[in-house]
Amino acid sequence: MTGYMETTQESARDKLVGEKERHVKANARDYNDKFSYADNHIKTSKYNVLTFLPINLFEQFQRVANAYFLVLLILQLIPEISSLSWFTTIVPLVLVLVITAVKDATDDYFRHKSDQQVNNRQSQVLIGGSLQNEKWMNVRVGDIIKLENNQFVAADILLLCSSEPYGLCYIETAELDGETNLKVRQALTVTSDLEDITKLMDFDGEVICEPPNNKLDTFIGTLYWRDNKHPLDNEKMLLRGCVLRNTEWCFGMVIFAGLQTKLMQNCGRTQFKRTSIDKLMNTLVLWIFAFLICMGVILAIGNTILESWSGRNFQVFLPLDEFQNSAVFSGFLTFWSYIIILNTVVPISLYVSVEVLRLGHSYFINWDWKMYYSQTDTAAEARTTTLNEELGQVEFIFSDKTGTLTQNIMVFRKCSINGQTYGDVYDEFERKVEITEKTACVDFSFNALCDRSFKFYDGSLVEAIKLEDPAAQEFFRLLALCHTVMPEEKSEGHLVYQAQSPDEGALVTAARNFGFVFRARTPETITLCEMGRAVTYQLLAILDFNNVRKRMSVIVRNSQGQIKLYSKGADTIIFDRLDPSSEELMYTTSEHLSEFAGEGLRTLALAYKDLDEDYLDVWMKKLLFASTVIENREDQLAVLYEEIEQDLKLLGATAIEDKLQEGVPETIACLNLADIKIWVLTGDKLETAMNIGYSCNMLRDDMNEVFVISGHTLLEVQQQLRSANEHILGLSRVGSAGDEKANMLADDSVFEETIIAEYALIINGHSLAYAMEPQLEHVLLDLACLCKTVICCRVTPMQKAQVVELVKRHKRAITLAIGDGANDVSMIKTAHIGVGISGQEGMQAVLASDYSFAQFRYLRRLLLVHGRWSYFRMCNFLCYFFYKNFAFTLVHFWYGFFCGFSAQTVYDQWFITLFNIVYTSLPVLAMGLFDQDVNDQNSLRYPSLYKPGQQNLLFNKRQFFLCTLQGMGTSCLLFFVPYGAFSVLVKEDGSHFSDQQAFAVTIATSLVIVTSVQIGLDTHYWTAINHFFIWGSLTVYFAVLFAMQSDGMFGVFSSIFPFIGAARNCLSEKSVWLVILLTTVVCVVPSLAVSFLRVDLFPTLTDKVRHLQRFRNKQGPQEQNLRRVRRTSSRRSAYAFSHQQGYGELITSGKNMKESTVSSACSPGRTPHSPTWIENMLKRKNEVSCISDERTGAPERSSRAERFNSTPTGLNLSLTNR
Repeated sequence: MTGYMETTQESARDKLVGEKERHVKANARDYNDKFSYADNHIKTSKYNVLTFLPINLFEQFQRVANAYFLVLLILQLIPEISSLSWFTTIVPLVLVLVITAVKDATDDYFRHKSDQQVNNRQSQVLIGGSLQNEKWMNVRVGDIIKLENNQFVAADILLLCSSEPYGLCYIETAELDGETNLKVRQALTVTSDLEDITKLMDFDGEVICEPPNNKLDTFIGTLYWRDNKHPLDNEKMLLRGCVLRNTEWCFGMVIFAGLQTKLMQNCGRTQFKRTSIDKLMNTLVLWIFAFLICMGVILAIGNTILESWSGRNFQVFLPLDEFQNSAVFSGFLTFWSYIIILNTVVPISLYVSVEVLRLGHSYFINWDWKMYYSQTDTAAEARTTTLNEELGQVEFIFSDKTGTLTQNIMVFRKCSINGQTYGDVYDEFERKVEITEKTACVDFSFNALCDRSFKFYDGSLVEAIKLEDPAAQEFFRLLALCHTVMPEEKSEGHLVYQAQSPDEGALVTAARNFGFVFRARTPETITLCEMGRAVTYQLLAILDFNNVRKRMSVIVRNSQGQIKLYSKGADTIIFDRLDPSSEELMYTTSEHLSEFAGEGLRTLALAYKDLDEDYLDVWMKKLLFASTVIENREDQLAVLYEEIEQDLKLLGATAIEDKLQEGVPETIACLNLADIKIWVLTGDKLETAMNIGYSCNMLRDDMNEVFVISGHTLLEVQQQLRSANEHILGLSRVGSAGDEKANMLADDSVFEETIIAEYALIINGHSLAYAMEPQLEHVLLDLACLCKTVICCRVTPMQKAQVVELVKRHKRAITLAIGDGANDVSMIKTAHIGVGISGQEGMQAVLASDYSFAQFRYLRRLLLVHGRWSYFRMCNFLCYFFYKNFAFTLVHFWYGFFCGFSAQTVYDQWFITLFNIVYTSLPVLAMGLFDQDVNDQNSLRYPSLYKPGQQNLLFNKRQFFLCTLQGMGTSCLLFFVPYGAFSVLVKEDGSHFSDQQAFAVTIATSLVIVTSVQIGLDTHYWTAINHFFIWGSLTVYFAVLFAMQSDGMFGVFSSIFPFIGAARNCLSEKSVWLVILLTTVVCVVPSLAVSFLRVDLFPTLTDKVRHLQRFRNKQGPQEQNLRRVRRTSSRRSAYAFSHQQGYGELITSGKNMKESTVSSACSPGRTPHSPTWIENMLKRKNEVSCISDERTGAPERSSRAERFNSTPTGLNLSLTNR
């Protein structure tokens, strides 16, 4: 679920502290109310009408600057020390608080709407002897509720009964674990017959179970009913967030509700996210405050000394007030006066401007049509406005797999039948043609029961079927018979398959389209429609799949009485059991399998065997006996299966594509070039996660090593982690024993090895739990950071958050989490930046995220374009803002030495008030909103441009020091150049400039012009808005200046605008304009010279790309075409490795069968992987063949460097990407 208020969740957890076990009685609200269990109301919002103002103000005053200006406002209200009016501070402060509060209130309003939508969903609750519609928020622990097909489960409930036989029901758990395949739950036998309202009303069972927790895969409890105890486990529970599928109805008893459900317990805490720049600005404000105090102390000491030496000389015509009885006290008051005058070194308008910039950057993301997904009409959305510049500093990405990297769609792509491959398309010259969207599909109109969405492009396979090729027909007959898929025929000819894995569904759908349609099944039969003819097979046995066998077989009898065994599984397993007569075909098929696997397809081998009736009778008797023994049943069954699955005859192989989202490999490759590390955190099995890793090129066969951590104890995990660490560090120290130089450079070679060599780390959830222990977490993190790819599989939502927190805690790096399901919410909240994908698993991740869009590939543009631009703009904005305000404010400091330290201001109060919010606000906003060093095409083409943000190079403490130093130098020149000029300057009539206001107007005008010229030099990308704001600001300055010092204003407000005609008299003199010109040149030329020399002598990568861009005559280069790499892989039969134990026993028992209709059953079992297979697989290495993009004339690339040497001026542009 979306982020919810920390205090709400904390209060819910506090109630659990004393709860050792939970007692829940059915249909007894009064009894259950004694325990004060949480109701089913959820709250994800942060505020309400009463708490908004105090909480929001508290959060805002956590910013040091806001608190600082509040103190200044209080000081300005003391007339003895304030030489500035209070409105110079209160107006911008209130403006900042109001803008931020409106933004926060808007964000929280949408959270309230989301809460209301969920809380007001309807549920049928058994109350007073009848079913009544109640809102979800009114459901309480102990209530019995009714769910109907395709409804969300309202709370964590104990399944009592259902419309299916034996109390079975089918659920989809995508919101919990990301898996869209169906799972089976079964009620207790004693409650499965509670099918009418009367029986349910009489049900008074009591459940004693574990207290609320976040463990999704376990539940421990006992049902006490009718003087009997019945054990309860997770298979009896339906958790909130699940969806009821293929089950007409079911009844359940609420055990956990609201914030105490397992889904909500896994949501994690909402954290107040602030950017690293925000945190740095807090530190800088403290520094500036210290600097401000130092200036105040210096000027106060000067005032004290001056008063001691010559102060009494002025008392004749400037008598002191009674309370100013000493020079020290005068210095004390002067200190506070200068604190107020010099406070504009950090103006409150800075924070207003920052909020406006962030809002603008957010709108740019929302308006980017290149991140709009037309198929679902989904645009990118910035759901927060406070983290945009952080997008330009990301170093770690934590990604979900299912629905994020993949579409979770399996597609039948190719096959090999009797030594012949099918699936490729050839032209008239027998050359292979690349399949695109325009390629013509095979016409399946001959088959009335075909799936219209199925696409296949090789027409020769259909011709083989029509010509009744026996091998092809037997091939698809096997696919139609050997599975545990459940069919549902919603209407005549409209079939829906419910498979325990997407792979099985894809294979059965392929058989369906090629004329072998799986129509129905019973415990004893399977009915097919073979080329339009109904055929029923007697199902004699299902030899089910498990992770050790890596194959599945069925034994059937056809209408002619022939008995056949059909088997499918991993090619290495099937090939070992083939009859010698299939040896030649095996070698041919093996070559085809290698070709399929090289394209990243999931492969599977198919074989069959004819069985003798007498032999089968004997074998079936053995099977019946083995199925009834108590001890070693599994082992005895495995021996029998092994016995009959021998001397098989090979039919061929299948190749399925686990469809990645469009652009995933290219996006990952591009982000890797930007030095962004991508970790995959998934709830899927290890093998499935590895398959996806290979598909999107995160894993490759040319990697130096792939480490698999799968220990079952703390010691095993510790040993595996340390061995992997030693392996990486040990290889880097390999060298001659007598080579002293090699030993001296051992440490350097370690560093080089971690950069050059490529390692991958894969760890499962069980091992991760041990690796996250305090004594091992540093070892895990060190190893993971040495690896190019990290995949964590079978992890819970809370473990995902813990991994993110581990990196946040020990690495000074910005983290980003991206996912699409409720199981990703915890890590999305925990990471610095959370990104939600609006996909197949609902909107929970989107609602909890900071940014959202429809496809993973848009992450590339979000980071490399919008993120980099936001960071670049914000840094330039801050550097200029601090420069501008130091230049503006420190003039008062220099002036203090010439005005007797009297705390008199150089400028008039109106100029001080308007300088930051009128005269210079819009130009710097335009730069912060629209500036860009390089265009978006080059930002994507050269990912290395992203690295300065990761290294925090554009704005840090050093950059702050440099820009403030420049501001101090400018302020010094702004004061002393006019001061020196005015000492010798005369008017055209020969008189001297003797008034202070003429001096003030000259300095103020010089300041406005200098800052305008400087922002023009700092702007890289000019727009009409930049021109309008800069020239417009100058025009407004002169207009306001002449207006405030005009005769008319003096006549109306003589006390407010006393300097009548000062600007007119001053600026009408040519000599004054010469002074302004001289001041401007002297202030601007040094920084201009430094910038020119830096670009010419020490160009950065950005400078080189900008130079290249300039010489391409504004024609942006084509985007880097990162083509998908074809790999020659030793990894095959991925389907068999990722498959899981099915429900063969459930099918043959008939428990899930109805008399009139067929229900679907699919529930994966959690089975351990095979370490032996993994170790063997990882030892095989093959080279990756990289295909250069000749069509676009792409330059030759190595894995570490790219060089561009073709500019009109012979510019040698070297871009190094590690």
